This record gives sequence, C-alpha cells and structure tokens, in this order.
Amino acid sequence: MEGKDRLNELKEEYFSIPVPAAAYDRMKQGMKKAKEEKRRRIIMRSLKRTGAAAAAVLLTIGVMANLSSVTASAMEDIPVLGAIAKVVTFRTFEDEKGNYDAKIDIPKVSIGNNDSGQVNRSIEDYANQLIKEYEKQVTADLAGDGHYSVTSSYEVIADNETYLSLRINTTVVMASGAESVKIFNIDKKTGKEVSLKDLLAERHGYQEAITESIKTQMKDQMAKDDSLTYFVKEKDGDGFDRITGEENFYFNKNGELVIVFDEYEVAPGYMGSVEFTIPKSVVEF
Repeated sequence: MEGKDRLNELKEEYFSIPVPAAAYDRMKQGMKKAKEEKRRRIIMRSLKRTGAAAAAVLLTIGVMANLSSVTASAMEDIPVLGAIAKVVTFRTFEDEKGNYDAKIDIPKVSIGNNDSGQVNRSIEDYANQLIKEYEKQVTADLAGDGHYSVTSSYEVIADNETYLSLRINTTVVMASGAESVKIFNIDKKTGKEVSLKDLLAERHGYQEAITESIKTQMKDQMAKDDSLTYFVKEKDGDGFDRITGEENFYFNKNGELVIVFDEYEVAPGYMGSVEFTIPKSVVEF
C-alpha cells in the first residue's frame, strides 16, 4: 500500500504544477486536433459500414442535436436509423471565467418503450460530479496562475441486439491533460444499466480467466515494445492484481469483451486510457 500511496502523492504533485499560458494554449490546440482526427476516423468507418447515404443522415442528426438544447429536445422524437436506441444531447454545461473553462455534454438515452430513467439519472449524476469539481476549482481558485479546463463528450461505441454502450470521455487540463472514461452499458430488453459484476455473477471462473488474459497481454506487449509499461503485480508488490467487476467494459463488433482502464490505473499517465480485448476462446458471453 505504501508504494501505491506514494504513486498517488506523485500524481497529485504533478497535477498541482501550474501550466504556463502559452503551453496551455498549445496543449488545447493539440487536443482539439486529435479529437477532430478521431471524429474523422469514426465518420469514415461509419461510411464504410452503413453506406454513404445513411452515414450522412446520421452525421446531420448528430450535428443538429449538439447545436442547442432546443434542437436536442426536438431530436428526441426522431428515431436513429437501424436501431431502437436513441442518444441525444440532453443539455450542455458551459462556463468560462478567467483561466477556467468547461464544456460538459450530458447525453440522454431512450430505448424503445423501456423506462431508461434510472440510467439517465446515473448519467446526469456522473456529469454533476464533474460540474461540482469544476465549480470547486473555480470558487477556491485552486489553479492559481495556471489554467484549469474540463471537457467531457460522449460517443456510442457499441450498438447491437443486446446492448447499447455509451462512452463518456473526460479530459481535465491543469499541468497536463488527464483523461478518464466512464462507460454505461444498457440492456436493450430492460433499459437498465449492466455492470461487469452483473455479468460475472453467475459465471464461475470468468473473473480469474479474464484477469489472467489481461496479465498475459500486458506482459506480451511489454516484451514486444520496451516503450510500454504496465503495473503488473508480482508476489507482494503493487500493481494490477485482478479485476473487481467495477471496471469499464463493452462488447466490440465481434462480440468480444473489452476491458477499459483509466489513465494511471494500470499504466503510467503517458499511455492514457488502455484497453484489453478478451478473446472468445477465454470467455464467451
């Protein structure tokens, strides 16, 4: 535990260092460019998968829904093509005060005639936590001469017959950009959120099998690329020991389980958020 506490202390010290204005501007420009490139890749994949016409309609809907809360509310009556699930921007929190700024998009999910109120309350609670922390920073002027910025957006990363997986990506910029991920997996039959712990509850041996698969992947990746580092627990040391069931996850297009870890959770900050795909030969849901 001492090693882990020291790691947290170093992390807090790192993020308490004010970032100069010029460096802050360069950082935001770089993050903006990276997001635009990511959005372009997503659009290109959509064009290949659904066809140019359908993708163009979906893109138009997405842009309109994000223009304003009035438009977003109107979009709730328009079904998404090829799915019974709808995701729109419910509201956006935006603020700019001196060297503080925030933009937090809060989505709303609707799946057929199911009651999705519970999951939408969870989504809004998560967003409110981000807003509360931002307002705490502003009120106490914790950034001092530095900058503090919060950007939170969402994307649908899986939409199949069983689940809708909504990923919320949040970046907090202080001394550098720290990324965090929250994935909401909604059962389309019930409209309720499903956790990894729920999936593992009646599947004996799956927790151990997934854990070993992740550890094996970590070690294999480090053996092949010495620029990669993972915190893998060895005997009495610190590091990743086993999954708990609280991890973020989703199912990819091949139906494989993907476990997602936050920045710093199992690897140094420079590696950002990391993912591990669990082959069906290991576990199959």
